[in-house]
Amino acid sequence: ARPWRWLALLAWVLLVLASARPQWVGDPLGVPRSGRDLMLAVDISGSMEERDYLLAGRRVSRLAVVQQLAGDFAQRREGDRLGLILFGSRAYLQTPLTFDRATVATLLAESVVGLAGRETAIGDAIALAVKRLREAPAGERVLILLTDGENTVGHIAPLEAAALAAEAGVRVHVIGIGGGADGRLGGLGLRLLRQGRGFDPETLEAIAARTGGRFFVAGASEALEAVYDEIDRIEPEAREARALRPRVDLYPWPAGAALLLALLIAAVRLGAWRTEDG
Repeated sequence: ARPWRWLALLAWVLLVLASARPQWVGDPLGVPRSGRDLMLAVDISGSMEERDYLLAGRRVSRLAVVQQLAGDFAQRREGDRLGLILFGSRAYLQTPLTFDRATVATLLAESVVGLAGRETAIGDAIALAVKRLREAPAGERVLILLTDGENTVGHIAPLEAAALAAEAGVRVHVIGIGGGADGRLGGLGLRLLRQGRGFDPETLEAIAARTGGRFFVAGASEALEAVYDEIDRIEPEAREARALRPRVDLYPWPAGAALLLALLIAAVRLGAWRTEDG
């Protein structure tokens, strides 16, 4: 048999081996995990399109302020699991609890006013968060509620939902958007131009108080930093360690060898063709 036939057979065997995607698997390594479970509930009702804030010198909507604040919050929560609920007339789980903070921030940035309806179901959003946080270890169940604040629709009243949260051990921190005193927030250059209509600080403060959380106003100086500090006081809980095995793909080696053999076969065939032609 001609030599190139054996080379072709060897190349085919190497391709079959590469297609099986062989891997080198190392010894299992224990990776301890710790952190908190934090759910963000973000109001995207119709009133959130009011442009009554200045952010970095630009007039922006309330939702833009929330996206800035909550996006920054998500990026800083390294080691914590984050989830995202969007609510208007209805409440939807946009992202279950996950360590993928970038995805949470991206989905929040892509949210638009009215996507979940134009009214405000604060109680439903709290109840949904409680349902998703019940399975988290006690002591680390936290909901951050960002809303411009007057409940106008829903199956459950906000204070009833707050009672459910308290019973389930879920602490609710509330950030009110569109109300409160003039001021600047952190280093973001955020200023509230006027107090919004329908702002209900009494209910929002009662929600936080009933669950052991705190009420902040996005427009009062250093409000978001106070949220960070409060969350940081909650000690991270140790989670069950995950065993990870390091894996290294080996298929590039047989695939590369098959390619080299293919080139060699082509060279052999071309040489033989020229010899016969000459």
